[in-house]
Amino acid sequence: MTVKDALKRARGRVASLDAHILLAHVLGCARADLIAHPERELTADQAAHYQSLIGRAADGEPLAYILGRRAWYDMDLYVTPAVLVPRPETELLLERALAFLAACADAPRVIDVGTGSGALAVGVKKHHPRAVVHALDISAAALGAARRNAAVYAPAVIFHQGDLLTPLIGAAPFDLIMANLPYIPSETARGLPVARHEPLIALDGGADGLALIARLLAQIADGRMARAGGLILLEIGADQGAACSALARDHLPGAAVRVLPDYAGLDRILEIQIEV
Repeated sequence: MTVKDALKRARGRVASLDAHILLAHVLGCARADLIAHPERELTADQAAHYQSLIGRAADGEPLAYILGRRAWYDMDLYVTPAVLVPRPETELLLERALAFLAACADAPRVIDVGTGSGALAVGVKKHHPRAVVHALDISAAALGAARRNAAVYAPAVIFHQGDLLTPLIGAAPFDLIMANLPYIPSETARGLPVARHEPLIALDGGADGLALIARLLAQIADGRMARAGGLILLEIGADQGAACSALARDHLPGAAVRVLPDYAGLDRILEIQIEV
């Protein structure tokens, strides 16, 4: 079987780009090499491996899980089915976090709650090495993936296993608290095609989608986890801006609350600035 034959067989089963990416992965070459050398022969093992990967992709498995990595921001992150595949919109949260930290004093204290693959925690530490970054997740398997990414880009990230902020309750206040928690209502989450492959625990936000966000805000307020002048950044659903803003004002009266849109103009980031 040649490269041309293999791509022809994949046609109609998966997107053309995905077919090229998977074949390049199997052959250990660049996509450009496939185009330049369509006559290249695959070994029997390579052909079988490629057909297996095409079958997984055709079944809806995310390409990131098949490849074991996801290009995100300026990193190539290791991912497994234990973590949500990092989305482009979450890069907006990282950009806002880095802009805030650029104006902070030395060694700002940062928490990433529900770190998953570690994208936010690792991204912050990579670009702001002076920050003291703590990353928390309830899943031991997710923390395993996050630690692997930290080992490549930011070895000094400090990891904790536990429910939301619980492992750090009672610690000194933090300058920045960020989180991309599950925010999809339970009934909706269970019916999503992505729930067939991505962890439901990283998608299901309770009956109204706001259960974990509400609990996190309560922990921040009750434990006085954010310093005066500190910032809280939460990724939210496209229609949750008003509801999340109300939760923030209930739990943190006096804070400045605003909703930042994504590039499509939809609600995406809840920003809470603690009063000085």
